[in-house]
Amino acid sequence: MYREKKAITVALYGLLTALALVLSFVETLIPIPIPIPGVKLGLANLVTVVGLYLIGIPGTIAVTLVRIVLVGFSFGNPYSMIYGLSGSFLSLLVMAIFKKTGRFSQISISVLGGIAHNIGQITFAAVIVQTSGVFYYLPFLIAAGCIAGTLIGIVGGLITGRLLCAMRGIKK
Repeated sequence: MYREKKAITVALYGLLTALALVLSFVETLIPIPIPIPGVKLGLANLVTVVGLYLIGIPGTIAVTLVRIVLVGFSFGNPYSMIYGLSGSFLSLLVMAIFKKTGRFSQISISVLGGIAHNIGQITFAAVIVQTSGVFYYLPFLIAAGCIAGTLIGIVGGLITGRLLCAMRGIKK
């Protein structure tokens, strides 16, 4: 029984990591017609939102770390990895804290994660370029984070619900 559960867990981690890589790649193909640097759909964050509910915080941290490193080597560079880490881990921290309270919906948690992601990245950018002028973009990025977070939260909620039902069927 233990080996079977371990195999399912490993397979789920692998599937989530692969899905996050594919979504990251797809996102590079979608042009965003907004002239604000840093605005993205955040498709890979769908895996993060779903992961929090399926595999918990430690597993989601592992999947996110692997995703950022692999995406950085595949489609980016060391700076993209550092920017990704700065936003993703602040986002994960915020989402984990609010999820743990049990008072917020998956959509709300996703929106808060989108906002935190943008704050983490813009703060890191300010440190790197050594100017606070980049914070000019923050209101626009927060608005984009709210919109993307809402969409990711809605889709994530649907996927989480279906996967939890499927997983219950496997465990029987």
